Amino acid sequence: MDGSESLSKQAYDLGYKYEQEARGCGQCLLAAVLDTLKLERNEMFKSATALAGGVALLGDGCCGTYLCGVMIIGDMVGRSRENLDDKEGLRFQTYRLAADYHRRFIQEYGTVICRDIQAKTMGRGYFIADKDEMAKFEEAGGHFDKCPAVVGKAASWLIDLLAEKDMLEAPGSR
Repeated sequence: MDGSESLSKQAYDLGYKYEQEARGCGQCLLAAVLDTLKLERNEMFKSATALAGGVALLGDGCCGTYLCGVMIIGDMVGRSRENLDDKEGLRFQTYRLAADYHRRFIQEYGTVICRDIQAKTMGRGYFIADKDEMAKFEEAGGHFDKCPAVVGKAASWLIDLLAEKDMLEAPGSR
C-alpha cells in the first residue's frame, strides 16, 4: 500500500468511527480528513456545526459530508480573500476538483441530497430533526453503519482526489 492509499484508508476509518461515535456528518468528515493530513482548521470545523443531516437535520439540503468536502477543497485549493481578483484562476481549479468530488457522490448515491442518500442506503429518507423519525433512522442503521460509511467513503475520496492532483499538504504546512 503506497502512502496515499494508506492515508485514504486512514481517512475512511476515522470518518466511519467519528460519525458512529460523535455524529454530525460534516464535522466528522472534516475531523477525519484534517486528522489524516495533520491539519488544524478550527474555524472551519466550528463553522460546519449545522452542516449535518441535510443542514440542521432537516434532510432536504445537501449532505453535510458533501458540503464539508467542498469546504476542504476550497480551503486547500481556492483563492484567498487577499486574492479576490484571482488572476491565477484558482477558483476554476477549485470548481474542477469539487466537480470531481460531486461526480463520486453521483456515481455512488445518484445524488448529493441528504434525504435521497438516506433513501439509497436505508430504503427511505428520514426527518431526523423529529425524535420519532430519529429513532426510526437509528433502527435502520443510520449511525450504526449507513452514515458512517458515507462519511468514510467521502473522506477517502477527498484524500484520493487530492493525491491525484498532487495537492496533499505536508503535515503542519499552511
